[in-house]
Amino acid sequence: MSTIYDRPTGSPEHGTRSGDQPLADTLGRPLHDLRISVTDRCNFRCTYCMPKEIFGPDFAFLPKDQVLTFEEIERAARVFVELGVEKLRITGGEPLVRRDLAVLIEMLAALRRPDGEPLDLTLTTNGSALRRLAGPLRDAGLQRVTVSLDSLDDATFAAMNGVDYPVAKVLDGIAAAVEAGLAPIKINMVVRRGINETSVVPMARWARDAGHIVRFIEYMDVGTTNGWRLDDVVPATEVVAAIDAVMPLEPLPPRYRGEVATRWRYRDGSGEVGLIASVSAPFCGDCTRARISAEGKLYTCLFSADGHDLRAVLRSGASDADLRDTIAGIWRVRDDRYSELRTAATGDLPRIEMFAMGG
Repeated sequence: MSTIYDRPTGSPEHGTRSGDQPLADTLGRPLHDLRISVTDRCNFRCTYCMPKEIFGPDFAFLPKDQVLTFEEIERAARVFVELGVEKLRITGGEPLVRRDLAVLIEMLAALRRPDGEPLDLTLTTNGSALRRLAGPLRDAGLQRVTVSLDSLDDATFAAMNGVDYPVAKVLDGIAAAVEAGLAPIKINMVVRRGINETSVVPMARWARDAGHIVRFIEYMDVGTTNGWRLDDVVPATEVVAAIDAVMPLEPLPPRYRGEVATRWRYRDGSGEVGLIASVSAPFCGDCTRARISAEGKLYTCLFSADGHDLRAVLRSGASDADLRDTIAGIWRVRDDRYSELRTAATGDLPRIEMFAMGG
C-alpha cells in the first residue's frame, strides 16, 4: 500500500513554490516544519532545559534589541513557507512571556502555502499563562497548543520544573485552552529515571480520560548543562510496556514523513499516546525540522553546535530573494544526524542549550 514515503520527490507536498524543484538536504529530507522561538526567557527552571543552579536570577538573557521583531519573524516565516514549510510552531523559552504575542500569531495566521491552504500553526507552552491568553491567541488564529507537564503529582512536578509551580494551575491553563477551542491538546512529558517514571501510567490514564494526547519524551542530551546521563533515560519501549500492561495499546502508522512521535492507540478506541525516542530509536533519517532562535539564528538540528545568522540578513537590507537563497543554501548542504551518531564521545561536543534555540 502506498504511503507518504512512496510519493515522488517532486510531489506538491514537498515543493518550494509552484514550478520549482523541491528543496531537500544532502540526505533527501524536505523542509516541512519550522519552530520559531520568540524569547529565550522562561518562568520555569526545568532540570532538563534550564536548571536553576546555572540559570539563576543574575543570568543575562538576550537584550531586547537582539531579539527578532514580529515583523522580522513574519518575513522569515513567509520565506520559509515559500520553500516548502507547512507547519509553524511557536516556542521559547516560554513563548507566553513575550509581550503582545497574539499580534504575531495574527500575522503568521495570515500566511498561506503556495496552494492557498492555511498553515498548521501551533504553540508549545508550560501552560502557566494559558488561563489569561488562550482566548486571545485562539482569536488571533492559533490552532492548537502543546503543554509541557511532567507529572500530575505536585512534588514530582516541582522536582522537574524547578520553581514549585503547582500542577493545578497548569491543569487550569489546559482547561482554558479547551474552552477557547484549542483542542485537541497535546501534553509533553519528559521522562527521567529516578524522578518521574512512576508518573507515566497516571499521566496516560488522565490524558485518555480527558481526551488529550500525551507524548512521552526520552530525556535527551540537549545542551551541556542538564547533567544528562544515559542511565537516566527511560526507553520508549519501557514506557509503552508500562502503559500496555494496564491499558492495552496497538501501533499506528505515521501521518506524514518527518513525524517525530511514534503513535500508539488504545485497543478499546479511547485515544492515543505518542513516544519521542530520540535516544533509543533515532529518527534523524526523516527529520524535516528547522529552528529559528529568538536572536534569529537558524539551526538545522536540535543538537547543533552553532547556528546561521538570519538576523544579520534580515537587517542588512537584503531582498526576500536573497533571504530565500540564503535559507535554501543552508538547507541543501544539511547533513545533521546527531542522534544516529550518538556515542560516548559525542558528550564532549559543544551544543546549544534548548531554551536558547527553541526546542
